[in-house]
Amino acid sequence: MPVYRKNSLTFAFLIKPNHITLVKFFRVLLALQLISVSLLAQKKNESFQYHIRKATSPIKIDGVLDEQAWQDAESASDFHMVLPMDTSAAKVRTDVRMTYDNQNVYITAICYHALPGPYMVESLRRDWNFGKNDNFIFFIDPFDDQTNGFTFGTNAAGAQWDGLLYEGGAANLNWDNKWTSVVKNYEDKYIFEAAIPFKTIRYKKGITRWGINFSRLDLKTTEKSSWAPVPRQFPTASLAYTGILVWDQPPPSAGPNVSIIPYALAGVSREYRTERPNEFRRDVGVDAKVAITSSLNLDLTVNPDFSQVDVDRQVTNLDRFELFFPERRQFFLENGDMFTNFGYASIRPFFSRRIGLGVPIHFGARLSGKLNKDWRIGLMDMQTGSVAETGLPAQNFAVFSLQRRIFSRSNIGIIAINKESLDYIPQPDKPRYSQYNRNFGFEYNLASSNNHWTGKALLLRSFSPGRSGNDYVHAGNLLYTSRKIILGWQHEYVGSNYTAEVGYVPRRGYVKVNPTAGYLMFPKGGIVLSHGPRISSTYFFNESMQQTDNESFISYNVGFRNRSSFTAWAAHDYVKLLQPFDPTNIGLDTLARGTEHRWNAWGTEFISKPQSVFTYAFSTRYGGYYAGGTRLNLTTEVGYRFQPFVSVAVSSSYNDIRLPQPWGNRTFWLVGPRVDVTMTNTLYFTAFMQYNEQARNVNLNTRLQWRYKPASDLFIVYTDNYLPGTFAVKNRALVLKFTYWWNV
Repeated sequence: MPVYRKNSLTFAFLIKPNHITLVKFFRVLLALQLISVSLLAQKKNESFQYHIRKATSPIKIDGVLDEQAWQDAESASDFHMVLPMDTSAAKVRTDVRMTYDNQNVYITAICYHALPGPYMVESLRRDWNFGKNDNFIFFIDPFDDQTNGFTFGTNAAGAQWDGLLYEGGAANLNWDNKWTSVVKNYEDKYIFEAAIPFKTIRYKKGITRWGINFSRLDLKTTEKSSWAPVPRQFPTASLAYTGILVWDQPPPSAGPNVSIIPYALAGVSREYRTERPNEFRRDVGVDAKVAITSSLNLDLTVNPDFSQVDVDRQVTNLDRFELFFPERRQFFLENGDMFTNFGYASIRPFFSRRIGLGVPIHFGARLSGKLNKDWRIGLMDMQTGSVAETGLPAQNFAVFSLQRRIFSRSNIGIIAINKESLDYIPQPDKPRYSQYNRNFGFEYNLASSNNHWTGKALLLRSFSPGRSGNDYVHAGNLLYTSRKIILGWQHEYVGSNYTAEVGYVPRRGYVKVNPTAGYLMFPKGGIVLSHGPRISSTYFFNESMQQTDNESFISYNVGFRNRSSFTAWAAHDYVKLLQPFDPTNIGLDTLARGTEHRWNAWGTEFISKPQSVFTYAFSTRYGGYYAGGTRLNLTTEVGYRFQPFVSVAVSSSYNDIRLPQPWGNRTFWLVGPRVDVTMTNTLYFTAFMQYNEQARNVNLNTRLQWRYKPASDLFIVYTDNYLPGTFAVKNRALVLKFTYWWNV
């Protein structure tokens, strides 16, 4: 193992063991800034312009383009191929037209078939898997800042897709709003037609240039294409490569834009293990969305309930640290990137799922959006109730975030987070809670004009009673991505006293270094589209710069022209335990703190072609494990769809762990069958079962959803938890929830 010295060039950007060196932090910031300046350039697809004009006739959303307004609208054709290769024109023809009136922006796409045969879709469920559906989607960037926007579209059967775009092209599909669409199928094509209300999107009054791009995926030909060309290494959602939507006049004001969304809920639940009687629920609450300006929104909620949200997918947990599960609750989603994406995947000063965890949320408010093209703001305040059984006091959560765009696509941001316990008096026989926890942070996000260079520099500090010193976070990364080359560097420092009670920071008191590199080759013919290696090495050190962990990883990926892929990998791991750890995570004996463990492992992964009604994927892992043991892991996922109404999938994971006593040989099964039945694109039924041998639990979750009006729903949710083997019922719940979206 190589020796690393604290003052070596390798760690020129790192903090010293026991304190933050701000000078070195600003060196990272300066380096990223110099790259931003050097790559400052005109927008890549400035020449791709679509001129939208006001509709010359009324439009009916029916998939039949017989209105005069469509005949008068400009057509966007001549799409460019993105996959399998981005060096030619698209072979599958797509024609797009847009227009607008005082209430809506309208769009239609004529998606011609290049090969005979039925379209390929999963089901009629919303927010489907992009790679498994013939689809047309589009991306709008109302401020043309190439950072944030919206996406809408449908698959070839008419199931809707909508989401928020952030960080230059990542999509959050949990966002949901009001719009209408129809897809009509013909022998040689399908036609998509939609109306997006101006009240649904956020834009600045008077701006006449928006970013726009259109994307088409045709699975029969395995072709992905876009109107404005996008390099194959980036998603078509990449806002750096949008064209320009040129308005003939400024888009009309959305006018008064207030939406009231009340809900009513009735439910019954029972805990069978305690033999308590049934508990009945009768709740009402309300959300509201108030457009302060056309680009700034105020969300309000009183007594919210999220019982209809999809359950988290369970995993076999063999990790030493807390697992992460994403936020799914609607209230926290719009402009949520300003709050939850601050930091890194394992250094999040704010994680909204900490709010309302086992406690009631009484009310909350969130102001978020654009002040102008360069400034974004986010302000949130949430109030939770007390829990007498555990002595948890009522708590207030306040978050402030401000972001300023600089150069072509980069930005700087600040965040302030305060968690406060109200009128809290510790009780001797109850758990003890902190009086307050505060975090302040600054970050610089680099994104070059062509998206080849991305990076971040981050600085955080926490404030908690009785904790001082080593309460900083300092991190930075730089990534270069081209068609063939990937080069990256990341380092992190998290102080041992850094505390983010409203965040997700599973590990503290460490320094991390992670270089990575990859290369792709493209054969001129044959079944292989691309192939190449990727290497990565991740080192962890304690604050005295003594190594505690390392994983060195090498993989080789082969991508086939039919869109299937195969990966083989090998890895070497070293772990010095910082705390006692049970390698089975089921409450047995623990390995001692300070013990060292080394092993080698290898594995494979295969994903089948998506353009089949039968899809499958598998992965393998075999090699060493803690205490000189071995671990075999086999995972599979098999799916079959009866287009477009039924989709069946079964995922499974098998772990065979062989260890010395007292653990011995252990096997853990995790099986999760799922059935989606979509009677129409507004009526869905889902049944999802999870058998988790490690957690000794079987969970059944069923949900019926009827979208009787846009963004208005009726939910019936039934949940069971059982003991494996005997299938004795642990608990059971039934919830009926009604929501209505009312535009005032």
